[in-house]
Amino acid sequence: MSSLETVDVPRTVRIEIILVNNGSTDDTSRMLQEQLQKFARFSLRVFDQVIPGKCNALNIALRHAEGDVLMVIDDDVTLDSKCLSSHIRTYESTDFAAIQGRILPGKDPSGRLADPSRSREYNIPTLDYGVNVIQIRGLTGTNMSFKREVLDHIGLFDVRLGPGASGFSEDSEFSLRVRNAGYKIGYTPDAVVYHELDPKRYGRAYNRDVEYRKGLSRSIYRSDSIAFRVIPDLLMNCIRYCLYRLFGRTQKAYKTEGRIMKCWGYLMGKSVRRQSTS
Repeated sequence: MSSLETVDVPRTVRIEIILVNNGSTDDTSRMLQEQLQKFARFSLRVFDQVIPGKCNALNIALRHAEGDVLMVIDDDVTLDSKCLSSHIRTYESTDFAAIQGRILPGKDPSGRLADPSRSREYNIPTLDYGVNVIQIRGLTGTNMSFKREVLDHIGLFDVRLGPGASGFSEDSEFSLRVRNAGYKIGYTPDAVVYHELDPKRYGRAYNRDVEYRKGLSRSIYRSDSIAFRVIPDLLMNCIRYCLYRLFGRTQKAYKTEGRIMKCWGYLMGKSVRRQSTS
């Protein structure tokens, strides 16, 4: 919330902020009420969503949002001062209907910055397509925005997906519907958020679990050929993993191990669904 106090916004643009408390059991409700009382810069509204899941929380916010451009920000990122204004300027200068900004590593609870040589091991979503505004294929969870007409056309987020449900892929499935509806997705480099580093996420075990659940999530909304795509990808990545480990390519091995688990999660997800429908 503190970073929202310092963001740059054009004077002609009206900003509203919607916060959703998604069934928290700590002092989040009290904190949100305090923010509601003292936050004066923008219009601020707070909603409770007792049904668990990020998509349920997002959808209640989107139903109540009044703006022409809708932006999604997670609670574990800090906004750069130019983030909001960069989203707005990019809409004004392009024909993009949805925009993704950069996601860079932030700091851990002790204030330490990320070690670039171990960037994959932090297991946070990062995104950096360089310094130019370009067209891209997908949106990534946070620091993403889209025009209201997109939401009106394709609908809300799929509540089967995302944290609190399948675990992941709510952004990927939403992006697929955006593209299928004929809208363009863009990337703007000056809209930056910094994702906090959480020590509980570090390491291979967490990465394996994350990628497995990504595979489970993907199995819900995709129909990739198991015989001609998923199993060949699985076998090829197993070979790559062995070679990377043999030659000491630690970061490559780390990434490839995740791809193995994603394929395995997809296979397990499809298997469970076939059993439940038979």
